[in-house]
Amino acid sequence: MLGAPSAHADAPAAPAAPPKMADGFGLTRVGEVTGTATDFVITVKTAEVAGDHHIRILLPDDYATAPAKRYPVLYLLHGASDDPANPGLAYPALTATQKMITVIPDGGRRGWYTDWRDQNTAAGAQKWETFHINQVLPFIDANLRTVADKKGRAVAGISMGGFGALHYAQRHPALFSQVASLSGAADLSVNHLVMRAAVVATLTNAGAPFCGSSSGTTCALDFGPTVSSDAVFGSPYPVFNADRLWNEADPTSHMGILADAGIGVALYTGNGNGNPANAEFWAQSATEHAKNALEARGYPVHYVDYGNGSGWGTTCKGGHDSGCWTQDLTDYIPRLEAAFAS
Repeated sequence: MLGAPSAHADAPAAPAAPPKMADGFGLTRVGEVTGTATDFVITVKTAEVAGDHHIRILLPDDYATAPAKRYPVLYLLHGASDDPANPGLAYPALTATQKMITVIPDGGRRGWYTDWRDQNTAAGAQKWETFHINQVLPFIDANLRTVADKKGRAVAGISMGGFGALHYAQRHPALFSQVASLSGAADLSVNHLVMRAAVVATLTNAGAPFCGSSSGTTCALDFGPTVSSDAVFGSPYPVFNADRLWNEADPTSHMGILADAGIGVALYTGNGNGNPANAEFWAQSATEHAKNALEARGYPVHYVDYGNGSGWGTTCKGGHDSGCWTQDLTDYIPRLEAAFAS
């Protein structure tokens, strides 16, 4: 006698593995894929950046069962000392959305989302912008069912990645329709030398002595081999225009590019509880400068200053941490879904 059919007998089986992805665009897959069919990490090598690099990919639940469907893509750029292999970067708002693909590419512990001026440091090849724009983007479009044009592509970032998101949108306005900075290093100009100093501290690895026996990739203050303060953007010192490359990379000075390209902008910051020892204290003023630059042009911006975090989700205390970025993304992802839909 046959048993009663399952209530889910007609439901399509969940995919057992992530989609297969072919090498190309200068990227070579190495190692095994880890994770699930809809939240997985691949590892690639490229001549543009020394070492192996993780890329986390989040797919909607129906990706495997709706083969005719295409999805817009959010590129989320992580902060300094983080790695896409960190499962914490798969924030709840990103895994909950069923309307887009999210790609979190490796940006290095202090890659700063640019092709370094000096490629001959102890860190080896450091052409992060080339890696992301010329390799990762076309690799994703070739291997996944994306909406492969400006209207179907957004870039957002956290902290160092907030700088990266604004920087990439300004450098490549034909590629992205939306940009968001969460607690971003949005001002590298002479008006925010503290932010410059923070970048330099990652290059010179100033925090490594505080790691003690924890020094290495497990210590958030150890950024890898010490390199010159000039390695990424040249001299940081504003003397006789020696810092011109910092000014060229400064997001706040180039917000007009976003306005001229019609790119939607969202900016989030807290206040670090008024404590200068908390990085969010400085992110607040940098983010405000970026907001002011857009408003001076009469360009709309979704700007959220949640201060000490009161009322901004259940885990945000106004600091420079995932407790607040969780709520930032909870607010931002539905807005991005609506922008993509329009």
